[in-house]
Amino acid sequence: MPGAADPKVNEKFLDPGLNAEEWVKRFEGESREVFAQRASIVKASGVGPGQVVADVGAGTGLFTFLFADAVGPKGRVYAVDVSPVFVRRLRQHAKSRSPRNVVVIQGASRSPELPEGSVDRVFICDTYHHFEHPGEMLAGIARALRPGGEVVVVDFRREPGKSSAWTLEHVRAGEEVVKAEFEAAGLSFARSADFLQENYLLVFKKATDRKAPVP
Repeated sequence: MPGAADPKVNEKFLDPGLNAEEWVKRFEGESREVFAQRASIVKASGVGPGQVVADVGAGTGLFTFLFADAVGPKGRVYAVDVSPVFVRRLRQHAKSRSPRNVVVIQGASRSPELPEGSVDRVFICDTYHHFEHPGEMLAGIARALRPGGEVVVVDFRREPGKSSAWTLEHVRAGEEVVKAEFEAAGLSFARSADFLQENYLLVFKKATDRKAPVP
């Protein structure tokens, strides 16, 4: 079974008193690499018109609404998060947009709560290391993917001697461990992108004739 994040890493996000706007400043500032590189990340993710995409660990919606623009009126984006405060904010934002192609889901620590066979693509940005039960989460993600669907993972590089002390303490696994965990869940490594410095971007694919394993 894959390793797990310390449950304490998610405590602040489960707090009903969480100040979402403070996290907007942290998540959506130019000093954050994935924000500065957001257009390149969306392009590398392969999201396009008419697709159904799940943003797992959607947070403040940075990528959710970029994907909503990319899939257009015939597509759909599921925004999944475990934080009730983020979920409420996402729903408010989704209602104010046109077209209304964003569906917000209250996720759980063991499941993304996505319908089986519902999505073409799953996107996980800087949140995989927050999964308390990665094996069960990956099984749920694999079930939600349609045959041939892909998972795009962006997370912090964890390299002793290179990564920051915060990353080494906060992020439980490096890139190779993440690859092994996804492949154990029946998701084959497909490709990577190398334009990020602090993060890596990996893409995994669900086979067209293989069922997701039971956790």
